[in-house]
Amino acid sequence: MSQDVRVPEGDVVWRTADRLHRALAGRVLTECDLRWPSVATVDLSGRTVLEVVPRGKHVLIRVDGEPPITLHSHLRMEGSWHVHRTGERWGSARSAGEVRAVLANAEWTAVGHQLGMLDVVPTADEGQLVRHLGPDVLGPDWDPAAVLANLREQPEREIGDALLDQRVLAGVGTMFMAEALFVRGISPWTPVRDVADPAALLTTVHRLLDANRERVAQVTTGDARPGRDKWVHSRSGRPCWRCGTTVRVAPLGRPPHDRTAFYCPHCQPGPTPTDDQRPQRPLGSSRRPRY
Repeated sequence: MSQDVRVPEGDVVWRTADRLHRALAGRVLTECDLRWPSVATVDLSGRTVLEVVPRGKHVLIRVDGEPPITLHSHLRMEGSWHVHRTGERWGSARSAGEVRAVLANAEWTAVGHQLGMLDVVPTADEGQLVRHLGPDVLGPDWDPAAVLANLREQPEREIGDALLDQRVLAGVGTMFMAEALFVRGISPWTPVRDVADPAALLTTVHRLLDANRERVAQVTTGDARPGRDKWVHSRSGRPCWRCGTTVRVAPLGRPPHDRTAFYCPHCQPGPTPTDDQRPQRPLGSSRRPRY
């Protein structure tokens, strides 16, 4: 059951929460070690974990008590939760320096490595941490009509940038943004107002994330073979699977929050930035996601 998940897309967070839920929910914590300055003195030992739920790119671990408590974490770019059998070795001296949280029960131990955020709040107040998020693509609150309304509030905004804004909809990262826009034949730099069928785009976004929620290796093409599993993401300088045109990559959005967008200039007509046609590496790989 040991896990090491690092990509901060909504499907990954969903799987992380699901595995934590299966390991922790309904069991009493025998150990709680939170290695984060603001919560280092909090000890949830002796309490029962009620559930673990994802919210966009956030993980909420709800624990019983008076009052019930929520342990909130965000993976950002480097974070991961590992689950091990209690008593087995789960790290080296080197990795111990990256540990931010340890939660254990009699059967399982969950270890949070390099978490980007860690908070403890009364469950009744957890909304202060996630209330700003739009509808969760993989959550029970998924509401395409509400997302359409959010998109239309900024009609001049580039559609790729809007899809990455967690306040518009929660759970989409650069990979699913690029793949969904390719499938729909839309340039990431197209203004929201010029997207012909935004409802169909949201249907594609939901379909792609939903299809990957239980997969470790993300696949958007229907072909899981290495190198064939993505349409355009991380394929700059290579031929498009559909038309053979060279796949490109360019910045999307405005600094310091600009991100990377892969696209096919032929299959995704519309506004595109200018580049020199050389293969490029993803830009801003060390930047924090907008949460």
